[in-house]
Amino acid sequence: SCSTLLKTLHFITRPLSEEEGNFSLAYIITIHKELEMFVRLLRAIYMPQNIYCIHIDEKSPRDYKTAVQNIVNCFENIFISSKRERVVYAGFSRLQADINCMRDLVNSRVQWNYVINLCGQDYPLKTNKEIIQYIKSKWNGKNITPGIVQPLHVKHRTEVSYREFVHSGVSYVFPAKLRKAQPPHNLTIYFGSAYYVLTRDFVQFALSDARAKALLEWSRDTYSPDEHFWVTLNRLPG
Repeated sequence: SCSTLLKTLHFITRPLSEEEGNFSLAYIITIHKELEMFVRLLRAIYMPQNIYCIHIDEKSPRDYKTAVQNIVNCFENIFISSKRERVVYAGFSRLQADINCMRDLVNSRVQWNYVINLCGQDYPLKTNKEIIQYIKSKWNGKNITPGIVQPLHVKHRTEVSYREFVHSGVSYVFPAKLRKAQPPHNLTIYFGSAYYVLTRDFVQFALSDARAKALLEWSRDTYSPDEHFWVTLNRLPG
């Protein structure tokens, strides 16, 4: 039962400080296995003033999906992504999973300040309060999505067309013998981490701006597009 879950796992049920209560974070967590690890992660980052979008890989077993749904049902501020992807490692589907959650988050009633994305094998080193204080002290109004101009040794990721495949339970990305067109709007491609801390304004920009939409469409057949999409948009002037 939900009451047993909350009590046994010691989920936090009220903001631990006024500062935290007035600064909501959004989380995107993409998962596909290891239910116990997911529960440990969720319990460690859970705060009632935050909001959490869980993306379950469409390829995950039915009993796993059911178990996650049963946990999520115990919380008003945790929900399953309204659109789920069959996620292929290094494929466009991994980026699309985050974007699906972002669309849900911007339409939620919670006025969150930043969104942080995680995978099911992550675990926090800082408390909720420490994360907030770090963001406020060094990144107030800015995105944490570090990167550099795309190095030569990863140029193939965006110069050649890639396709996602799922066969007999094995999923992978494979290059096609097609060269890609140049990036739209003459964008300079940057390369960095797929993981980020983004402002709400930036998320709304990424979902609506014409350049962002064009870059997303161009990235559909690139290798690991989540490692260039966010950092490239963040380097746009203004």
